[in-house]
Amino acid sequence: MRTQVAIIGGGPAGSLLSHILAAHGVESVVLEQRSREYVLNRIRAGVLEQGSAKVLREYGLGHRMDREGQVHDGIFLAYGGQRFRVDFAERAGSSVMIYGQSEVQKDLYAALEASGAGVVDEAEEVALHEIDTERPFVTYTRSGDRHRLDCDFVAGCDGYYGVSRPAIPKLRSYAREYPFGWLGILSETPPIDRELIYANHERGFALCSMRNPMLSRYYLQCSLDTALGDWSDERFWEELIARLPGGLTGALRRGPSIEKSIAPLRSFVAEPMQHGRLFLAGDAAHIVPPTGAKGLNLAISDVVYLARALVGYYDKGDTTDLDAYSETALRRVWGAVRFSWWMTTLMHRFPDHGDFGQRIQEAELDYLSRSESAQVAMAENYVGLPL
Repeated sequence: MRTQVAIIGGGPAGSLLSHILAAHGVESVVLEQRSREYVLNRIRAGVLEQGSAKVLREYGLGHRMDREGQVHDGIFLAYGGQRFRVDFAERAGSSVMIYGQSEVQKDLYAALEASGAGVVDEAEEVALHEIDTERPFVTYTRSGDRHRLDCDFVAGCDGYYGVSRPAIPKLRSYAREYPFGWLGILSETPPIDRELIYANHERGFALCSMRNPMLSRYYLQCSLDTALGDWSDERFWEELIARLPGGLTGALRRGPSIEKSIAPLRSFVAEPMQHGRLFLAGDAAHIVPPTGAKGLNLAISDVVYLARALVGYYDKGDTTDLDAYSETALRRVWGAVRFSWWMTTLMHRFPDHGDFGQRIQEAELDYLSRSESAQVAMAENYVGLPL
């Protein structure tokens, strides 16, 4: 086969890139290692920045999001037995959309199918070749047969463990491994409140989130050696109650978990995000802790920059945006990494913090609760700076 852009990875970044390119008349083929069912069933982020929601609407992907998603104009921060609200509409003049990544993926797959886009599921043993020449190609195996895909460019959207990033020579990586993880459950119960609640507590961080009015997502900070089997639903609910202000616990509706998992937290950035005819996007180039709700949104902004650059090349033969892609994307990436790090540091209990560290966090939260300018800075970053 031959195409203009070979896209490695069929998650949100790869699927959205293919969809946007098609809207501008640029051909692509998406190679996804996993089955479609596996990709659709991954439980991931649920907060879309205002810019991300705008992009989805612009490319005809916002109809179900606007019908079923939930617009949130703020979040609650809890500490010391109390809580306060940061009003996004008042402080930043914007909002966020609560709409699960799995739902975004469903909309993307439906759009790709409707357009007849080339998507190859269960493409294994993917390998990139001659990416520093004008004739790169990709090989892969499917159902035991070996295939070759010739292309003009390769977009590496295959996540942290994919093959794309290792193909870039002289790569520099920046990483921070956090000494804890998140224990999360999904429950078919109404959310405890109308907006997200981030809780700082001496026992550890907690987050009350949701996917829809009858599907709640809750998280607890846990140690990295936590065994999932040691956490019954009952134990989870009791620990969540212990970390929330007392006035909230009466509104908590318990129920059996329909999904339970533990995820480590890390910050990671790889530079540069391009080499020759290969360009990285999404988790292939960077990972952020979920505290700041930036992972999916960064993937979308990467794709917007990369699609714009590729369309400029095919429409006008202009390589200016392609040459500057890494620099452009990384400027936004580092801003999001900083915000996610700040949120994580502010809300979590670190092993070496002690009582002093806990009081410093509470003092920071107290300042944030009273300072309009501090809330403006937080709100602007949370809802997303302009693309």
